[in-house]
Amino acid sequence: MRKNSVKNTRINGEVQRVLAEIIREEIKDPRIPLLTSVVSVEVTPDLKVCKAYISVYGDDETARKALEGLNSAAGYIRKTLAHKINLRNTPDIHFIMDQSIAYGVNMSHKIDEVMEGMSNDD
Repeated sequence: MRKNSVKNTRINGEVQRVLAEIIREEIKDPRIPLLTSVVSVEVTPDLKVCKAYISVYGDDETARKALEGLNSAAGYIRKTLAHKINLRNTPDIHFIMDQSIAYGVNMSHKIDEVMEGMSNDD
């Protein structure tokens, strides 16, 4: 199975949907805030490893604690994922903090500042 195959794309989407559901509804760790989202998921073609990119609303300390909480609950999340999705292998989940949303917001603010400065010069 190729990395960009239709089957792998469907598996990635389904794992992302179920992971988001598990994190939102079943994980009760106080370190994980309510505004934690699964941005994207990459499951290897052999279904052994899953990289889950997570975004957390808040500062860096909140994000670090959320990542700790998710890593400590990884076994439970994997077991629950195995019950909800029928795959040949249940992948090991590696949570990675995704900074792209914060980066985009920061760049948008900088562009707004530059545009405001340009309009004041006119």
